Amino acid sequence: MSRSNVRSRNQDAALQELLRPGQSLELLKELHILTRDGGLNQDSRRKLKQVLHLFGFIEPLLKELEAGRPQGITLADHGAGKSYLGFILYDLFFRERAAGTIYGIETRQELVDRSAALAQQLGFARMRFLALSSEESAKTASLPQQMDVVTALHACDTATDAAIAFGLHKQAQHMVLVPCCQAEAATCLRQNKALNLSRTPLAELWRHPLHTREIGSHLTNVMRCLYLESQGYRVTVTELVGWEHSLKNELILARWCGQKKHSAAVRMQALAEAFGLQDWLLRRFPLLERTAHQKMVTDAEDEPPQDG
Repeated sequence: MSRSNVRSRNQDAALQELLRPGQSLELLKELHILTRDGGLNQDSRRKLKQVLHLFGFIEPLLKELEAGRPQGITLADHGAGKSYLGFILYDLFFRERAAGTIYGIETRQELVDRSAALAQQLGFARMRFLALSSEESAKTASLPQQMDVVTALHACDTATDAAIAFGLHKQAQHMVLVPCCQAEAATCLRQNKALNLSRTPLAELWRHPLHTREIGSHLTNVMRCLYLESQGYRVTVTELVGWEHSLKNELILARWCGQKKHSAAVRMQALAEAFGLQDWLLRRFPLLERTAHQKMVTDAEDEPPQDG
Protein backbone atom coordinates (compact mmCIF):
# COMPACT_ATOMS: atom_id res chain seq x y z
CA MET A 1 0.00 0.00 0.00
CA SER A 2 1.35 3.43 -0.94
CA ARG A 3 2.21 6.05 1.63
CA SER A 4 -0.55 8.35 0.35
CA ASN A 5 -3.14 5.60 0.79
CA VAL A 6 -1.90 4.87 4.30
CA ARG A 7 -2.04 8.56 5.15
CA SER A 8 -5.56 8.81 3.73
CA ARG A 9 -6.76 5.81 5.74
CA ASN A 10 -5.22 7.22 8.91
CA GLN A 11 -6.95 10.57 8.31
CA ASP A 12 -10.28 8.83 7.74
CA ALA A 13 -9.88 6.87 10.97
CA ALA A 14 -8.98 10.02 12.92
CA LEU A 15 -11.99 11.83 11.46
CA GLN A 16 -14.42 9.02 12.27
CA GLU A 17 -13.09 8.98 15.81
CA LEU A 18 -14.05 12.66 16.21
CA LEU A 19 -17.39 12.77 14.38
CA ARG A 20 -20.78 12.06 15.91
CA PRO A 21 -23.11 9.56 14.16
CA GLY A 22 -24.95 11.20 11.27
CA GLN A 23 -22.91 14.41 11.40
CA SER A 24 -23.01 16.35 8.13
CA LEU A 25 -19.72 16.26 6.23
CA GLU A 26 -21.11 18.86 3.83
CA LEU A 27 -21.55 21.29 6.72
CA LEU A 28 -18.01 20.72 7.97
CA LYS A 29 -16.67 21.37 4.48
CA GLU A 30 -18.69 24.57 4.15
CA LEU A 31 -17.35 25.73 7.52
CA HIS A 32 -13.83 24.94 6.24
CA ILE A 33 -13.31 22.53 9.11
CA LEU A 34 -12.83 19.82 6.49
CA THR A 35 -11.06 20.33 3.19
CA ARG A 36 -13.04 19.84 -0.05
CA ASP A 37 -11.74 16.26 -0.30
CA GLY A 38 -12.74 15.55 3.31
CA GLY A 39 -9.30 15.99 4.84
CA LEU A 40 -8.60 17.27 8.34
CA ASN A 41 -5.52 19.33 9.14
CA GLN A 42 -4.13 20.02 12.59
CA ASP A 43 -5.78 23.43 12.98
CA SER A 44 -9.21 22.24 11.83
CA ARG A 45 -8.90 19.14 14.03
CA ARG A 46 -8.32 21.43 17.02
CA LYS A 47 -11.31 23.60 16.08
CA LEU A 48 -13.61 20.63 15.55
CA LYS A 49 -12.53 19.03 18.82
CA GLN A 50 -13.28 22.26 20.72
CA VAL A 51 -16.77 22.68 19.27
CA LEU A 52 -17.71 19.02 19.71
CA HIS A 53 -16.42 19.04 23.27
CA LEU A 54 -18.55 22.11 23.97
CA PHE A 55 -21.52 20.33 22.41
CA GLY A 56 -20.93 17.59 24.98
CA PHE A 57 -21.62 20.14 27.73
CA ILE A 58 -24.63 21.68 25.98
CA GLU A 59 -26.44 18.53 24.82
CA PRO A 60 -27.51 17.41 28.34
CA LEU A 61 -28.94 20.88 29.02
CA LEU A 62 -30.98 20.77 25.81
CA LYS A 63 -32.29 17.27 26.59
CA GLU A 64 -33.26 18.40 30.07
CA LEU A 65 -35.12 21.42 28.71
CA GLU A 66 -36.99 19.78 25.83
CA ALA A 67 -39.25 17.71 28.10
CA GLY A 68 -41.01 20.90 29.18
CA ARG A 69 -40.80 22.70 25.80
CA PRO A 70 -43.31 21.17 23.36
CA GLN A 71 -43.00 24.35 21.30
CA GLY A 72 -39.27 23.76 21.01
CA ILE A 73 -36.15 25.15 22.64
CA THR A 74 -34.88 28.64 21.87
CA LEU A 75 -31.12 29.14 21.81
CA ALA A 76 -29.21 32.34 21.08
CA ASP A 77 -25.56 32.22 20.01
CA HIS A 78 -24.41 35.73 20.94
CA GLY A 79 -21.41 37.15 19.10
CA ALA A 80 -21.82 34.22 16.71
CA GLY A 81 -19.09 35.15 14.21
CA LYS A 82 -19.19 32.49 11.48
CA SER A 83 -21.66 30.49 13.61
CA TYR A 84 -19.56 27.34 13.92
CA LEU A 85 -21.22 26.49 17.22
CA GLY A 86 -24.75 27.28 16.06
CA PHE A 87 -24.46 25.13 12.95
CA ILE A 88 -22.97 22.20 14.87
CA LEU A 89 -25.74 22.44 17.49
CA TYR A 90 -28.41 22.49 14.81
CA ASP A 91 -26.87 19.59 12.91
CA LEU A 92 -26.43 17.36 15.94
CA PHE A 93 -29.52 18.25 17.98
CA PHE A 94 -32.14 20.54 16.42
CA ARG A 95 -32.18 19.06 12.88
CA GLU A 96 -33.82 15.78 13.88
CA ARG A 97 -36.48 17.50 15.98
CA ALA A 98 -39.72 19.06 14.76
CA ALA A 99 -39.38 22.27 16.77
CA GLY A 100 -36.78 24.55 18.27
CA THR A 101 -34.89 27.54 16.89
CA ILE A 102 -31.32 28.78 16.97
CA TYR A 103 -30.71 32.52 16.69
CA GLY A 104 -27.26 33.70 15.62
CA ILE A 105 -26.58 37.28 16.77
CA GLU A 106 -23.63 39.02 15.15
CA THR A 107 -22.77 42.68 14.46
CA ARG A 108 -21.07 42.06 11.07
CA GLN A 109 -23.64 42.01 8.28
CA GLU A 110 -21.43 40.05 5.88
CA LEU A 111 -21.12 37.17 8.34
CA VAL A 112 -24.86 37.20 8.98
CA ASP A 113 -25.57 37.07 5.22
CA ARG A 114 -23.08 34.23 4.72
CA SER A 115 -24.54 32.18 7.58
CA ALA A 116 -28.12 32.74 6.39
CA ALA A 117 -27.17 31.57 2.88
CA LEU A 118 -25.47 28.45 4.26
CA ALA A 119 -28.46 27.58 6.45
CA GLN A 120 -30.72 27.85 3.41
CA GLN A 121 -28.35 25.72 1.32
CA LEU A 122 -28.30 22.99 3.96
CA GLY A 123 -32.03 23.12 4.67
CA PHE A 124 -31.53 24.24 8.27
CA ALA A 125 -34.93 25.94 8.30
CA ARG A 126 -35.06 26.87 11.98
CA MET A 127 -31.87 28.91 12.10
CA ARG A 128 -32.21 32.70 12.16
CA PHE A 129 -29.40 35.20 11.82
CA LEU A 130 -29.60 38.83 12.88
CA ALA A 131 -27.13 41.69 12.45
CA LEU A 132 -27.57 43.44 15.78
CA SER A 133 -25.50 45.21 18.40
CA SER A 134 -25.71 43.97 21.97
CA GLU A 135 -28.09 46.82 22.85
CA GLU A 136 -30.29 46.15 19.83
CA SER A 137 -30.46 42.42 20.53
CA ALA A 138 -32.08 43.09 23.92
CA LYS A 139 -34.75 45.35 22.43
CA THR A 140 -35.64 43.89 19.03
CA ALA A 141 -39.04 42.33 18.39
CA SER A 142 -37.33 39.82 16.07
CA LEU A 143 -36.28 37.72 19.07
CA PRO A 144 -38.46 35.95 21.67
CA GLN A 145 -39.03 37.74 24.95
CA GLN A 146 -37.41 34.82 26.75
CA MET A 147 -34.53 32.60 25.67
CA ASP A 148 -33.86 29.12 27.01
CA VAL A 149 -30.12 28.99 26.37
CA VAL A 150 -27.52 31.66 25.57
CA THR A 151 -24.07 30.70 24.30
CA ALA A 152 -20.96 32.76 23.56
CA LEU A 153 -17.90 30.96 22.15
CA HIS A 154 -14.64 32.94 22.22
CA ALA A 155 -16.44 36.28 22.36
CA CYS A 156 -13.65 38.85 22.57
CA ASP A 157 -13.16 41.38 25.38
CA THR A 158 -16.53 42.81 26.53
CA ALA A 159 -18.57 40.67 24.08
CA THR A 160 -18.88 38.00 26.79
CA ASP A 161 -20.34 40.66 29.12
CA ALA A 162 -22.79 41.62 26.35
CA ALA A 163 -23.86 37.97 26.13
CA ILE A 164 -24.36 37.85 29.91
CA ALA A 165 -26.42 41.05 29.84
CA PHE A 166 -28.51 39.60 27.01
CA GLY A 167 -29.02 36.34 28.91
CA LEU A 168 -30.12 38.19 32.03
CA HIS A 169 -32.52 40.34 30.03
CA LYS A 170 -33.97 37.28 28.29
CA GLN A 171 -34.21 35.31 31.57
CA ALA A 172 -32.15 32.45 30.13
CA GLN A 173 -32.31 29.13 31.94
CA HIS A 174 -28.72 28.37 30.96
CA MET A 175 -25.69 30.35 29.81
CA VAL A 176 -22.66 28.65 28.30
CA LEU A 177 -19.71 31.02 27.98
CA VAL A 178 -16.15 30.59 26.71
CA PRO A 179 -14.48 34.00 27.16
CA CYS A 180 -11.66 35.08 24.89
CA CYS A 181 -9.23 37.99 25.29
CA GLN A 182 -10.17 40.57 27.94
CA ALA A 183 -8.46 43.95 27.92
CA GLU A 184 -10.82 46.35 29.67
CA ALA A 185 -9.98 45.54 33.31
CA ALA A 186 -6.26 45.40 32.50
CA THR A 187 -6.49 48.88 30.96
CA CYS A 188 -8.09 50.22 34.14
CA LEU A 189 -5.45 48.53 36.30
CA ARG A 190 -2.71 50.04 34.15
CA GLN A 191 -4.14 53.56 34.40
CA ASN A 192 -4.19 53.51 38.21
CA LYS A 193 -1.02 51.49 38.73
CA ALA A 194 1.11 54.18 40.42
CA LEU A 195 -1.66 55.11 42.86
CA ASN A 196 -2.35 51.50 43.73
CA LEU A 197 1.34 50.68 44.24
CA SER A 198 1.45 53.37 46.92
CA ARG A 199 -1.84 52.20 48.41
CA THR A 200 -1.61 48.42 48.67
CA PRO A 201 0.93 45.59 48.26
CA LEU A 202 -1.73 43.79 46.18
CA ALA A 203 -0.70 46.05 43.30
CA GLU A 204 2.47 43.95 42.97
CA LEU A 205 0.18 41.37 41.33
CA TRP A 206 -0.10 43.63 38.28
CA ARG A 207 3.05 45.78 38.43
CA HIS A 208 4.61 44.10 35.38
CA PRO A 209 2.78 44.43 32.01
CA LEU A 210 2.45 40.68 31.47
CA HIS A 211 0.95 40.25 34.93
CA THR A 212 -1.38 43.20 34.33
CA ARG A 213 -2.89 41.43 31.35
CA GLU A 214 -3.13 38.08 33.12
CA ILE A 215 -4.58 39.36 36.38
CA GLY A 216 -7.02 41.58 34.47
CA SER A 217 -8.27 38.60 32.48
CA HIS A 218 -8.58 36.33 35.52
CA LEU A 219 -10.24 39.01 37.64
CA THR A 220 -12.76 39.72 34.87
CA ASN A 221 -13.88 36.08 34.76
CA VAL A 222 -14.06 35.88 38.57
CA MET A 223 -16.28 38.98 38.55
CA ARG A 224 -18.48 37.52 35.81
CA CYS A 225 -19.07 34.39 37.89
CA LEU A 226 -19.90 36.38 41.01
CA TYR A 227 -22.19 38.63 38.97
CA LEU A 228 -24.12 35.65 37.64
CA GLU A 229 -24.46 34.29 41.19
CA SER A 230 -25.72 37.67 42.40
CA GLN A 231 -28.42 37.53 39.70
CA GLY A 232 -29.77 34.09 40.58
CA TYR A 233 -27.52 31.60 38.77
CA ARG A 234 -25.56 28.62 40.01
CA VAL A 235 -22.14 28.72 38.35
CA THR A 236 -19.61 26.05 37.43
CA VAL A 237 -16.19 26.81 35.95
CA THR A 238 -14.14 24.18 34.17
CA GLU A 239 -11.75 23.57 31.27
CA LEU A 240 -13.18 23.34 27.78
CA VAL A 241 -10.39 21.19 26.30
CA GLY A 242 -6.76 20.50 27.12
CA TRP A 243 -4.39 23.49 27.16
CA GLU A 244 -2.52 22.06 24.19
CA HIS A 245 -5.54 22.90 22.02
CA SER A 246 -6.28 26.45 23.18
CA LEU A 247 -5.08 28.98 25.74
CA LYS A 248 -8.60 30.48 25.78
CA ASN A 249 -9.91 27.49 27.62
CA GLU A 250 -12.18 28.61 30.47
CA LEU A 251 -15.77 27.40 30.31
CA ILE A 252 -18.40 29.12 32.46
CA LEU A 253 -21.69 27.25 32.89
CA ALA A 254 -24.52 29.17 34.54
CA ARG A 255 -27.85 27.57 35.49
CA TRP A 256 -30.81 29.63 36.69
CA CYS A 257 -31.76 28.67 40.25
CA GLY A 258 -33.59 31.85 41.32
CA GLN A 259 -31.53 32.41 44.47
CA LYS A 260 -29.75 35.74 44.19
CA LYS A 261 -26.65 35.67 46.39
CA HIS A 262 -26.21 39.03 48.05
CA SER A 263 -22.86 37.81 49.36
CA ALA A 264 -21.61 37.55 45.76
CA ALA A 265 -22.44 41.21 45.14
CA VAL A 266 -20.69 42.18 48.38
CA ARG A 267 -17.59 40.26 47.37
CA MET A 268 -17.56 41.94 43.96
CA GLN A 269 -17.57 45.34 45.61
CA ALA A 270 -14.80 44.30 48.02
CA LEU A 271 -12.65 43.03 45.15
CA ALA A 272 -13.24 46.20 43.17
CA GLU A 273 -12.11 48.32 46.11
CA ALA A 274 -9.03 46.15 46.66
CA PHE A 275 -7.99 46.48 43.02
CA GLY A 276 -9.11 50.09 42.53
CA LEU A 277 -11.78 49.14 39.98
CA GLN A 278 -14.93 50.68 41.47
CA ASP A 279 -15.84 52.70 38.36
CA TRP A 280 -15.24 49.73 36.07
CA LEU A 281 -17.39 47.52 38.28
CA LEU A 282 -20.50 49.69 38.04
CA ARG A 283 -20.00 50.32 34.34
CA ARG A 284 -19.52 46.68 33.44
CA PHE A 285 -22.04 45.08 35.84
CA PRO A 286 -24.94 47.53 35.97
CA LEU A 287 -27.45 45.34 37.81
CA LEU A 288 -25.34 45.32 40.97
CA GLU A 289 -26.86 48.55 42.28
CA ARG A 290 -30.37 47.19 41.76
CA THR A 291 -29.42 43.98 43.59
CA ALA A 292 -28.09 45.99 46.54
CA HIS A 293 -31.27 48.12 46.63
CA GLN A 294 -33.51 45.03 46.55
CA LYS A 295 -31.56 43.55 49.47
CA MET A 296 -32.01 46.75 51.49
CA VAL A 297 -35.76 46.73 50.83
CA THR A 298 -36.05 43.05 51.79
CA ASP A 299 -34.06 43.57 54.99
CA ALA A 300 -36.27 46.55 55.93
CA GLU A 301 -39.43 44.50 55.37
CA ASP A 302 -38.05 41.66 57.50
CA GLU A 303 -37.23 43.88 60.46
CA PRO A 304 -39.63 43.44 63.38
CA PRO A 305 -41.78 46.52 64.15
CA GLN A 306 -40.41 48.88 66.76
CA ASP A 307 -42.34 49.22 70.00
CA GLY A 308 -43.85 52.64 70.26
